[in-house]
Amino acid sequence: MTHPTTLAGWLAHCEHLHPVTIDMTLDRVAAVHARLALRFTVPVVSVAGTNGKGSSCAMLEAIALQAGYRVGLYIKPHLVHFEERCRINGDLATAESLLPHFAAVEAARGEITLTWFEFTTLAVMRALAAAPLDLVILEVGMGGRLDAVNTVDADCALITCIALDHTEYLGDTREAIGREKAGIMRPGRPVVVSDPEPPASLQARADALGADLWQLGRDFNFQGDKQQWAWRGRHQRFNSLAYPALRGANQLLNAAGVLAVFEALREQLPINAQAVRNGLAMVELPGRFQIIPGQPTLVLDVAHNPQSVAALANNLDQMGYFPVTHAVLGAMRDKDLAGLLAHLVPLVDHWYLSDLPPARAASAGELETAVLAAVQAAAGAGAQAPSAGRRTPTSRHASPDAALRAAAAAADPADRIVVFGSFYTVGGVLEHGLPRLSAPHLGP
Repeated sequence: MTHPTTLAGWLAHCEHLHPVTIDMTLDRVAAVHARLALRFTVPVVSVAGTNGKGSSCAMLEAIALQAGYRVGLYIKPHLVHFEERCRINGDLATAESLLPHFAAVEAARGEITLTWFEFTTLAVMRALAAAPLDLVILEVGMGGRLDAVNTVDADCALITCIALDHTEYLGDTREAIGREKAGIMRPGRPVVVSDPEPPASLQARADALGADLWQLGRDFNFQGDKQQWAWRGRHQRFNSLAYPALRGANQLLNAAGVLAVFEALREQLPINAQAVRNGLAMVELPGRFQIIPGQPTLVLDVAHNPQSVAALANNLDQMGYFPVTHAVLGAMRDKDLAGLLAHLVPLVDHWYLSDLPPARAASAGELETAVLAAVQAAAGAGAQAPSAGRRTPTSRHASPDAALRAAAAAADPADRIVVFGSFYTVGGVLEHGLPRLSAPHLGP
């Protein structure tokens, strides 16, 4: 067989190797992992959870880089380009540099079938294992116990906030989902939990394994005012910290967990307060309550489940006054659409519903039906939605970019536009670069 010669070719090749998109088993990946002799000789941090994984990974990377360490990061999903998933010392891996690792996985797998996610995960991890690094950060996929990343025995695990998502695979309670996430724990090794109300299943699994569980509120904590915040752990304290550059009320939860990871690894990777301050000040992560100044203001957020959309609604409510809020929404059909829409109905005046590429995505028409139902439910509950008492303005669009263009054409300069619901939605408006909006009303 002739191997692909481009990254796009390899990604297309990976789509046809396995009959299903998601296969909740680990044996096949573990077998190929062993054939590759894939191992890390530096500390590895694995990061699981429902919400906050990406932000936590970005903070871990930023602080470690500011401390002078060489850092490799596997983060997902990507917004526009696959190379976003693999960063070495803060820079995206090039497509060319990844090709040998795809070829190595193909050679090692033999007769074993791998899903697209499993194949690409092994290729990226091999690229990181081959690089001269001091720290490797691996973001776990939707689960934990059966995720491809879990073929690696991490030196420290971080579990962020847990909510109901992917319930058809992980279970329909937080306790069940917690058990899946707890699968990344290892005996005798630290596991940091930054969820302020963790499922009991996390502690139970840690006790059964003999893992060293660090719990927010017990082993580490934070406090702050409008100007600064402070963190304390088992042995360390950091005072007079500026707020993380990533926006949003939940970012202190993520930052607190990140600092606990560094304390747990302090013998291998000591950091100082200046690295913490610089890292938190310089951290970047597109699509996480990302505010793009303009007229109108643009907000990008990959929130796609009720908990993350509730955080988005809270953050929007704290932004100040905007006469009208326009929302561009594209989402997967298997999400709790009623649950997530309930949080934003009181804030949104106009809805622009978008089709998305994946087969499991809800159509613009399905989203329109869900929005109208959510508005009606809010009105029945006595909520004061902006559109209460009149027909809810909605429109359907073939792509997120088309929906954004329609919203920008309708918006006044003082309005705001919120793009949310999926990585595909935010990625769709970033595909041709960072949008800079200028309402047509600004013309002479």
